Amino acid sequence: MIIDPAEIFKVLSVETRVRIIELLKANGALGVKDISKKLGITPPAVSQHLKILKQAGLVRSERQGYWIPYSINEEAMEDCREILNEVCSCGCKGTGNFKEKELNKASLEALKKYEIELQKELIKVRGRVSEIEAE
Repeated sequence: MIIDPAEIFKVLSVETRVRIIELLKANGALGVKDISKKLGITPPAVSQHLKILKQAGLVRSERQGYWIPYSINEEAMEDCREILNEVCSCGCKGTGNFKEKELNKASLEALKKYEIELQKELIKVRGRVSEIEAE
């Protein structure tokens, strides 16, 4: 599947669509009513956002009787990740690490910003570890 970066950025520029993707990523396949309840928006609004996400190829659905579960299209999400890696300014190419060459050339400001991002990510990971351990 070939994804036009400009179209993907346009589709993902709407916060509700990003929240839907995050919800599907965290919970697996969900129907419109479940998404609606979790996000606090109307089912028709969810349906419209899902239609756009589906047209962009980011989500997929397969009718199961009366229920239509929506899930993330992993292949399309990987394509998006590759697109973002191409425009990534830190030089990490999706590894989460600066390449050695870019690390040596990075400004203090860029490095401090990257350090803050890593600290935030570590807090999320530690929180999730604690949740799992508590179960």
